[in-house]
Amino acid sequence: MSQGPPDIRALSQEELTQALLNLGEKPFRTKQVSEWLWTHAAGSFEEMTSLGKGLRSKLSESFSLSRIELAEAQYSKDGTVKCAFQIDGDDQRVVEGVLIPTKKRVTACISSQVGCGLACKFCATGRLKLLKNLTAGEMYDQVQMLNALAHKQHDKGLSNIVYMGMGEPLLNYRNLIASVDRITGTPGLAMSPKRITVSTAGIGSAIKRLGDDAVKFNLALSLHAANDAKRNHIMAINETNNLAVLAAALRYFVDKTGTRPTFEFIVFKDFNDGLQDARELAEFCKNIPCKINIIEYNPIDGGEFQQTTPQRLEDFVSLLEDRNLIVNVRRSRGKDIDAACGQLANKNVAGEAAPRKRISRV
Repeated sequence: MSQGPPDIRALSQEELTQALLNLGEKPFRTKQVSEWLWTHAAGSFEEMTSLGKGLRSKLSESFSLSRIELAEAQYSKDGTVKCAFQIDGDDQRVVEGVLIPTKKRVTACISSQVGCGLACKFCATGRLKLLKNLTAGEMYDQVQMLNALAHKQHDKGLSNIVYMGMGEPLLNYRNLIASVDRITGTPGLAMSPKRITVSTAGIGSAIKRLGDDAVKFNLALSLHAANDAKRNHIMAINETNNLAVLAAALRYFVDKTGTRPTFEFIVFKDFNDGLQDARELAEFCKNIPCKINIIEYNPIDGGEFQQTTPQRLEDFVSLLEDRNLIVNVRRSRGKDIDAACGQLANKNVAGEAAPRKRISRV
């Protein structure tokens, strides 16, 4: 089976320069073409009007150029917008990104994979089959489109980007790093890496790799239990990346980057919301400089968990604060359109054909 021409956006700057030289062009064309690809978000070679017709024709014959498509947008009463993006024009390959406006910031939550292979019990995305890793360009496209939407809706661009949508970013490591390079670079969006947060379910070796690569963006760990037995129950990844492995990897990351990670902790009623759970969390944090985000749980269809009570949440947070830990309580936005944390599962017209896993009761 023959493959089509290579994706021009998959080339590094050096590879693009060499490709243009092979086409008989001068090195300065690299900057022109890159600006069209990344800064101007051209959707075809014909849109690159500052290039001669001959060069546009040679590029069209030698390379492919495609972008994700905005298939559907859903608007929440709180201003949150959930976007369904179609990949490769395939109605089974749909990912979701979310624009989250608040008084102080406008955040884009983007996806890194089509579906997810980790099957965390509290997350709706885990019910979707993992179909593919997104390319760096496909992750970049989500940011670019959500940034354009932010300008249209709020007269300002994105202030923050979080890789907290569908998929596990660190299982798509190379493309993740390449997408951040494009978002922070020029040509690109020239955003500060300190405004980017990558969230992981916890892949110890990849967290260490982030340290070795001296990344400048922020890291968040989806922790949700500081007890291996409980974490094994809700996150199968913990069986191969337990708390001891993660603690060692996080200390290595902090030593290499100087960046304080954030621990994301969803509180579930009568599961991990007790004072003993809070003590275990405080103990886990003792030797790792960190911040803690306590997150309101958003129930999913047929899920086994429920939201904790306000009093148990208050008691949980108070114990952590008494231990001099930095704690923020995050309230969910976009719940009415299934756009909140853990709810992304292609529940929209565009994603109706997306294949799903068979759900079994435990």
